[in-house]
Amino acid sequence: MSGIAVGRLSEERKAWRKDHPFGFVAKPTKNQDGTLNLMNWECAIPGKKGTPWEGGLYKLRMIFRDDYPTSPPKCKFEPPLFHPNVYPSGTVCLSLLDEEKDWRPAVTIKQILLGIQDLLNDPNIKDPAQAEAYTIYTQNRVEYDKRVRVQAKQFAASYNGQ
Repeated sequence: MSGIAVGRLSEERKAWRKDHPFGFVAKPTKNQDGTLNLMNWECAIPGKKGTPWEGGLYKLRMIFRDDYPTSPPKCKFEPPLFHPNVYPSGTVCLSLLDEEKDWRPAVTIKQILLGIQDLLNDPNIKDPAQAEAYTIYTQNRVEYDKRVRVQAKQFAASYNGQ
C-alpha cells in the first residue's frame, strides 16, 4: 500500500466526515482484524429529487489502487444498475473516472459521487456501456423512465450508517 494513497484517503475521510452532501454515504470498509481499509470504500448515492431516480439509494463501491490519486478509483454499483453508462458488471463509465479523459489527481471523493449522481439522470449517450439501457433510453424514454422508477423503488431501502 502506497503511503501517498493512504495519506490522501485519510485526508479525504476527514474532509467527508466534516462536510458531505445530504443523503450520500462514503466510508472505508473494515479489514477482518477491524482496522480500516482505506483502499476500499462503501458508498451510497441518492437519486436526485424531481427525477425518475428520486427515492432510490444506489450502493457503490470505490476501489483505489496504490497509485491513487495519480489514477482514479474504480467505481462499481453493487448490484449493477440499469443505466446506459453502467457496464453489466456494475462499473461506471464516466470521463471523470478515466485517466485518459477528465481524471485529475485533485478530484475528490465528494466530486466523484456528485458527478455520478449527475450522470444517473443525464447519461452520456456518446459513450454507452450497457446495450439494453442505451437502446431503451434512445428509442423509448417513457419506457426507460418507467424502468428507472421501478429500480428506484427496489433500492429505496435505507443504507445503514453514515
